[in-house]
Amino acid sequence: MRRLTWFNATSLTLGFAFLYIPMLILIIFSFNASKLVMVWAGFSTRWYGELLQNEAFLSAAWTTLKVAVASSTIATVLGTMAAYVLIRGGRFWGRTLFSGMIYAPLVMPEVITGLSLLLLFIGIGLDRGVLTIVLAHTTFSMCFVSVVVSSRLVSFDRSLEEAALDLGSTPFEAFRLVTLPIIAPAVISGWLLAFTLSLDDLVIASFTSGPSATTLPIKIFSSIRLGVSPEINALSTILILIVTIGVLTASLVSKRSSLKMQADERAAVRN
Repeated sequence: MRRLTWFNATSLTLGFAFLYIPMLILIIFSFNASKLVMVWAGFSTRWYGELLQNEAFLSAAWTTLKVAVASSTIATVLGTMAAYVLIRGGRFWGRTLFSGMIYAPLVMPEVITGLSLLLLFIGIGLDRGVLTIVLAHTTFSMCFVSVVVSSRLVSFDRSLEEAALDLGSTPFEAFRLVTLPIIAPAVISGWLLAFTLSLDDLVIASFTSGPSATTLPIKIFSSIRLGVSPEINALSTILILIVTIGVLTASLVSKRSSLKMQADERAAVRN
């Protein structure tokens, strides 16, 4: 095992400091009593109280939550199906094209994705609103779910499915009763990842949203053009907390799945 050198330690420290110190400052000043963002006037939770009375932010937050839950759920279902076809479908006609279409949003610039979806919605005459944002977020987050679930299916012991089929289960029953419970941690991790991506998306939502539906990132971006207010600091702190909880939950679920898989492999070897 390679030892951690002073150069690596310094690089990691500077990198993490560059990423997280601005967030820490934002969180600290969200409890500032002063209206001036960067002038400390004492500890106060005043801006969190005023944030809860801001109808515009609350409406945008509710829209964002609805979009995130709906798009992440649809993306998880479609991404899991796509991953299953790619891993278990073998070689079929059009597999390369299908795989490329699934993974294309991973490398496609968000501006291009947002603009192409906007032109599609205009072309088919679909009014922009919550539905179009859900469809757009599903499009780009589905590939992330597919990657997460595919990595679990690659290491999945297919003999368990074969045993279920030998005992009289149909392929669907074998998937529902055997495969799905085992890959469930990966599916949950994919859902949490899709939820987080939808929660903080700005570029694609700005192309596909309409006057009747404004997400929280768009509302924040519009508000800071007039200057950063303490309410935005409080709102950003809440978003950081939500995203942190989502990331930690996904990491814990993935780690638990990995440990369980290793335990099952050791038990199989002993038997």
